[in-house]
Amino acid sequence: MNPHPIPRLSIDQAASLCGSILREVGKAVVGKQDVLRSLLAALLCPGGHVLLEDYPGLAKTLIASSFATAMGMAFKRIQFTPDLLPGDITGGYVFDARENRFFLRQGPLFTQILLADEINRASPKTQSALLEAMQEHQVTLDGESQLLPEPFLVIATQNPIEYEGTFPLPEAQLDRFLVRLSVGYPDQGEELEILERRRERRQDGFCLNPVISPQDFLGMRQAVEEVTVDADVERYIVDLVSRTRRHRQVVIGASPRGSLALLKLGRAWAAMEGRSFVLPDDIKRFAPAALAHRLLLEPNLWGTKKAEVSVIQDVLQAAPVPVL
Repeated sequence: MNPHPIPRLSIDQAASLCGSILREVGKAVVGKQDVLRSLLAALLCPGGHVLLEDYPGLAKTLIASSFATAMGMAFKRIQFTPDLLPGDITGGYVFDARENRFFLRQGPLFTQILLADEINRASPKTQSALLEAMQEHQVTLDGESQLLPEPFLVIATQNPIEYEGTFPLPEAQLDRFLVRLSVGYPDQGEELEILERRRERRQDGFCLNPVISPQDFLGMRQAVEEVTVDADVERYIVDLVSRTRRHRQVVIGASPRGSLALLKLGRAWAAMEGRSFVLPDDIKRFAPAALAHRLLLEPNLWGTKKAEVSVIQDVLQAAPVPVL
């Protein structure tokens, strides 16, 4: 018998727990509610790995650790560097001379929420060590498959302005991330609140408490699966993704994994809102975050900022929205 059974939660209960998580994370992260809610929606999806791409100092690491604490999950951080090896992430078998046997030394990959900090600073060989873990939730060491804890989520960060000494993520790995989000600078009021909170705390650290358990989180995921999706909404998702493949500025459009991402994100957002059905607006909301990083544009647009997002906006304007 499982000593920690997964509770059966209704959609309303899941929405209430989402609010509790966001309030706890809000004790450390000032403002940015739209980003926090989008990130939580992604985490509620199976395979909900998140890529945070933004400038240094915008609380990307703080956001990841705060969510892990609020959800009561094991958290580990890997600082990716050019000399990092795949074994440094996955671990491996080590010989114990005293007991005359090999034993498994688990790497930091064996956790529930993994922060891959500055992931593009590691070599492609090391980056590829995450592929099996992100897709299959297991690691193969010396021919033996080792299951990872459940849930297993990767939150990766990368700096979009520093390219010296970096290795761009290959398309196959970018496709494993459910969404790519940008935090953005705080406005003046939020930045003033950051200063005021730091002065009142008298320390850099934050004191957050778990508001749910990992089992509660798995129960929330099961509640998301109860959200219904109208056939017209599914056709709308497929139409959007198909249009990315036919766009004049796109060489390779979004894969079916992009369609699945929109489906899962739409259901998660509806559950967070306390709804048992998905609206077309839920899909439109996540289209840039779920599809932009899956596009391969024409070479003359590679250096253009926000080019992928512009393509998604063109697709959203051209696709007819279903009326439910």
